[in-house]
Amino acid sequence: MPSSTSSSEFQRPIPALPWRGISVVVVLIILAAATAWELHVRAIGYAPTLNDTEDLWVQTRRTVKPESLVIVGESRPLFDLDLDELEKGLGKRPVQLAIAGTCAYPMLANLANDERFHGTIICSIVPGMFFAPGGPLLEASEKTLKRLGTQTIAQRASHHLGMFLEERIAFLKQEDLTLDVLLQKLPVPNRPNAQVPPTFPPYFQTVDHERRARMIEKCAQPGELQTRIQQIWLPLFTPPPPPSYVPKEVFMENMGKAVQARFRNTSAAVEKLRARGGKIVFVRFPHNGELKALEDRLSPRAQTWEPLLKSTGVPGIYYEDFPELSSFICPEWSHLSAGDSVEFSKRLVPHLRTALGM
Repeated sequence: MPSSTSSSEFQRPIPALPWRGISVVVVLIILAAATAWELHVRAIGYAPTLNDTEDLWVQTRRTVKPESLVIVGESRPLFDLDLDELEKGLGKRPVQLAIAGTCAYPMLANLANDERFHGTIICSIVPGMFFAPGGPLLEASEKTLKRLGTQTIAQRASHHLGMFLEERIAFLKQEDLTLDVLLQKLPVPNRPNAQVPPTFPPYFQTVDHERRARMIEKCAQPGELQTRIQQIWLPLFTPPPPPSYVPKEVFMENMGKAVQARFRNTSAAVEKLRARGGKIVFVRFPHNGELKALEDRLSPRAQTWEPLLKSTGVPGIYYEDFPELSSFICPEWSHLSAGDSVEFSKRLVPHLRTALGM
């Protein structure tokens, strides 16, 4: 005999409430809250701009043609290279594939392994990032490359909807204003066996559909934002101490082997590219202040830049070697202002043409 309480006979009573009015009130509350949050974030300096997401990178990577001029690296070429000036001087509009906070090697290897590609690569070198044997820098690059092969139709559609909204709404900042990021910014001190990771820089740039980044004026001018970002770079560029359970000499030996492996793998990637008629040039972009002192101490030119050029046979442009390039000042020590990036690109073009034999 079937139970009188079976799911087929049970009907949940719906209370007789003014649902239409309740719905209107809920929508109005949501709109009011969103508007208040939007006004707040604009008041503290945010503005609508694209997020530089994995999907935006994938969209840009898919525009690469066999003979394209491609930029790879970390955030410095994103800020410092003006695509219009490079197009004027080199005859091709570059494809911007640099990614902030990453190791450039996986992107270089990806292009070298692409049998269709026989174009030209401008590769930025920040030694402490390029020779990273593992960790977040390498993982970020590999995660983005994985998206290239796994992106779904739904993700692509979501990306285009997201771009439409991001260009109109200021609070859609995935690196700054999501709940997860805001919780991570709570002032939690270091504790035994629980070290707080370095703080990442806040929003200080705009990004367009070609992934061209431009420093906002508030950061280019002396002030609290500029000073705060300067102080963020120092712990961010300082490598963590060796694990306590690994003897220091063993750790240093393993690190040395990893760096040598990166030299060999880079040389192999360059040879693959050259075998198809491709070209490549390495560029060291401007950096100043205490950050430059830190980078010079941790990764001396004689131990990184010079051996890299020698082992690969790739021409290199080191900004310090040329007065017209070394006179630029990075407001927050690591990137050029929007205006200076245009002039820097204009001055860089003759050196690129020479290095590439154009």
